[in-house]
Amino acid sequence: MKFTDGYWLYRKGLSALHPRDVSDVEASQDKLTVYAPTRRIADRGDALNCPQLTITFESPLPDVIGVTIEHFQGAVDSGPHFELKEGTADVSIGNDAGTSTFTSGGLTARINTAGDWNVDFLGEGRLLTSSVPRSIGVITDQDGKHFVHEQLTLGVGTNVYGLGERFGPLVKNGQSIDIWNEDGGTSSELAYKNVPFFITNAGYGVFVNHPERVSFEIGSEVVSRTQFSVEGQKLQYFVIHGPTPKEILRRYTELTGRPAKVPAWSYGLWLSTSFTTDYDEKTVMSFIDGMAERKLPLSVFHFDCHWMRAFHWSDFIWDPATFPDPEGMLRRLHERGLKVCVWINPYIAQRSHLFREGAELGYLVKRTDGSVWQWDMWQAGMGLVDFTNPDAVTWYQDKLRTLLNQGVDSFKTDFGERIPTDVAWHDGSDPQRMHNYYAQLYNRAVFDLLTKELGEGQAVLFARSATAGGQQLPVHWGGDCESTFSAMSESLRGGLSLASSGFAFWSHDIGGFEGTPDPELFKRWIAFGLLSSHSRLHGSASYRVPWLVDDESSDVLRHFTGLKMRLMPYLLSAAEDAHQTGTPLMRPMFLEFPDDPACAHLDRQYMLGSELLVAPVMASGGSVDFYLPEGTWTHLESGEQLSGQRWHHKAFSLMEAALYVRQGAILPLGTVSDRPEYDWVNELEFKAFAAVDGHSRSVTVPKADGGFACFEVTVEGGRAVAVADSGAKA
Repeated sequence: MKFTDGYWLYRKGLSALHPRDVSDVEASQDKLTVYAPTRRIADRGDALNCPQLTITFESPLPDVIGVTIEHFQGAVDSGPHFELKEGTADVSIGNDAGTSTFTSGGLTARINTAGDWNVDFLGEGRLLTSSVPRSIGVITDQDGKHFVHEQLTLGVGTNVYGLGERFGPLVKNGQSIDIWNEDGGTSSELAYKNVPFFITNAGYGVFVNHPERVSFEIGSEVVSRTQFSVEGQKLQYFVIHGPTPKEILRRYTELTGRPAKVPAWSYGLWLSTSFTTDYDEKTVMSFIDGMAERKLPLSVFHFDCHWMRAFHWSDFIWDPATFPDPEGMLRRLHERGLKVCVWINPYIAQRSHLFREGAELGYLVKRTDGSVWQWDMWQAGMGLVDFTNPDAVTWYQDKLRTLLNQGVDSFKTDFGERIPTDVAWHDGSDPQRMHNYYAQLYNRAVFDLLTKELGEGQAVLFARSATAGGQQLPVHWGGDCESTFSAMSESLRGGLSLASSGFAFWSHDIGGFEGTPDPELFKRWIAFGLLSSHSRLHGSASYRVPWLVDDESSDVLRHFTGLKMRLMPYLLSAAEDAHQTGTPLMRPMFLEFPDDPACAHLDRQYMLGSELLVAPVMASGGSVDFYLPEGTWTHLESGEQLSGQRWHHKAFSLMEAALYVRQGAILPLGTVSDRPEYDWVNELEFKAFAAVDGHSRSVTVPKADGGFACFEVTVEGGRAVAVADSGAKA
């Protein structure tokens, strides 16, 4: 939200309070509280009729400092709150003439206690960003509403990334962004996954600890500052020190939660019925038979919305007209070696028997007058499950447990963004704060059920909505995009932006969702899709089986699916890193190469793990421009070598991708290409890339029964020779 009218003035009808100086500082063992009057205090009389702001400094983790700005402190806090790691870090507090300091790890907040308001945030003694005079503001508008904003200085050359899955430019400088989940597709400023966290290339990130609407002005109100604001009289944010982007993400995900492990089978190819297409069991089995006949590896079959009856969504009952024997069908799919995913959402249509049941039990969200909240968008007369009610969570999980008992293995948790604010939640939550946070409760209810029923590490979602902390509940996909090259590029920007926000796993609809892709687009999107963490063929009104596009599409799909299956030992090792440290599987270039300024704005290529660079072809004709950082890069399949720290322009056939391996990498590659689950330790080969004799690395490889084997791999005579730990073979 913008408040100013140029440099000097506020917009009409707005008034502002700013801290002018510091009247007092109180220090405890782990907290520093600063009292800041909003005008100069020269004598006792100046304290009369003078508003005062309270600014508190705390630290939940080393190198993380929380700042809370408050005017009036008497408001009722009805929640919800992000679930953050509990505890406090060891801090040191200092007071010198004119300054106070609050230090956690290598991060220090240095507060002016004499003269103008100023707080400098220092990382290992280096200035990162500052809160300067007029940075903090408590705003009152003509209707008596209050807002609090902070403005942190934006250094020359500092780029801002993140703020959720955003489909516009990767670098957020110059943008105005509201953190407010919307069902808006992938072609606008609206987003399904809004996260009030940004990361910079200047050694720090900022997490605003508010689940409600947070407005960000990234160099778009004061061009030399990042502004963030919320409605009310209180604002809390955390400055997170790196110094590298990976370290910032490590600390952010330690604070808000690390991504869970997902089962190996989920990395295989998913095939969907598509959305509004006609299908029954015969159609489904014809797709699966067609994949088998063409030797196309398939791991998961997904049933989209119409597995249930129209006007009954979501009642979790198979449509008897098209699926008269669901248990038998699911058994037959399992006998084919497939896992099964079904579409669900948290909306309950009025015609569903669950609407009456949920309403009578008080499990649906109510209006303030006690009536059930309803509307006709999406489903006629639909209500909304109230996940703030523990009994409603159990009730909803019990319905899904029936499906698990039938043989379902996973759920696509669609929607969760159209959440009303004119309602009363069971636990009294603030409706504004629940709008975004609902996605977390919804996905948590389903993910926890899967974990309980299937076991740790076996739960996986295909989720669309999220907010901060949603990275704990993978996987997420990019939502409804068009079947165009432009939409392919905007999908990638969304994924890279989400990765910059702490999400490790991400997918998208191969070929696009809206429309029918032409053959060239479809085949290029196949390469992109299979070189993503998770890979799904899905559309809206047309099927996505490759032979309906053209014969060559099957060949392309077979090639890239097989390639991904061979990459499983490498991908699972990178996934373990994501689980342990929060470093995403698909990484924007700046995250892996923060010291290379040429990587700062790259949004048409990415790193897949730490060693593979992918630059999808996003135009007809097969040509792509891509940048290689320093070193010699080797094409994974052809062996072609290109020099780094320069741009390249190359054309690739439909059976190729711009897929290059970093110099010195030693990749563990599987010898199996028809499935994701195999004996990765023993069905394995190592391959070295642009490595000199004597070059050695430790390489971890996942074991089929859990854990990891460690190999010491040395290059001898141009070949990678591995020495394994006990129980493993090279």
